[in-house]
Amino acid sequence: MVERDDDILSAVFRALGDPTRREMLVRLSRGDRTIGELARPFRMSLSAASKHVKVLERAGLVRRRVQGRTHLCSLEPRGLQDAQHWLASYERFWNERMDALEQMFRVGQEGEQL
Repeated sequence: MVERDDDILSAVFRALGDPTRREMLVRLSRGDRTIGELARPFRMSLSAASKHVKVLERAGLVRRRVQGRTHLCSLEPRGLQDAQHWLASYERFWNERMDALEQMFRVGQEGEQL
């Protein structure tokens, strides 16, 4: 099961690595959009936008529904939650490092005042 989780997490970060896909997610956070609506701000073809959406779908970040000839996309927060959980596992590590840095800074300031 670990391999599957790692594969999904890798797909999420790969998908988030592209600024166009991140902007598509921002737009989807405001409501469902068609492929054409997602493509329009980037002046890209429907085919190119569809490829971006496929990457987001594989990562579990977007769900696509077909209604006739219209492909309607919606945000699927589960994938973002997976990434957030992984990132949160490092929160304690970084908080401890920042606390230590702050302590060093305070000690340095106290030494200068003497």
